[in-house]
Amino acid sequence: MKKTVAIDMDNVIADIETNWINLYEQEFGVRVDKKDLLGKPEDFAFPDPDKARSLLYKPGFFRNAPLMAGAVEALKEIQKDFEIYIVSAAMEFPNSLLEKHDWLAEHFPFISWKNIIFCGDKSVISTDFLIDDHLKNLDFHKGMPILFTAGHNINVNKHTRVNNWTEAVALLKENIEVV
Repeated sequence: MKKTVAIDMDNVIADIETNWINLYEQEFGVRVDKKDLLGKPEDFAFPDPDKARSLLYKPGFFRNAPLMAGAVEALKEIQKDFEIYIVSAAMEFPNSLLEKHDWLAEHFPFISWKNIIFCGDKSVISTDFLIDDHLKNLDFHKGMPILFTAGHNINVNKHTRVNNWTEAVALLKENIEVV
């Protein structure tokens, strides 16, 4: 039986940071540099956090996010040895459910709808591994939590960290028999 891996969407396979920066500039005429996001809660990295947060509720925000570099190839590779589940806490933003579904269908058609979980609280997820960018999800994971580097978590020294999909694939392969 294959080991199981839960994989977050935002800032793990979908480049929400880049999308947010681009939309903020488009909507409000202010360009934020990606390095300005380092070590800050996501919306507070922008000059006007309320305006930044409002973008999360705009139609298209989640649907039009670019892919994280190497994500498609990595998930295809991981899927050879692991059962993959895409897990996203999508309930907070009403538009995100359909948009995330459609985004996954476009970019990851090889992942079955049966392996996509939209929820409000990831603590109910019980896989062997969880790859996520937020401690609120990783801290309660029953398997091996893997922190995927994002601007907001750059100063976090908790959990095993991967900086990209090449590192994530290597770590999973190293730990295929451990959990």
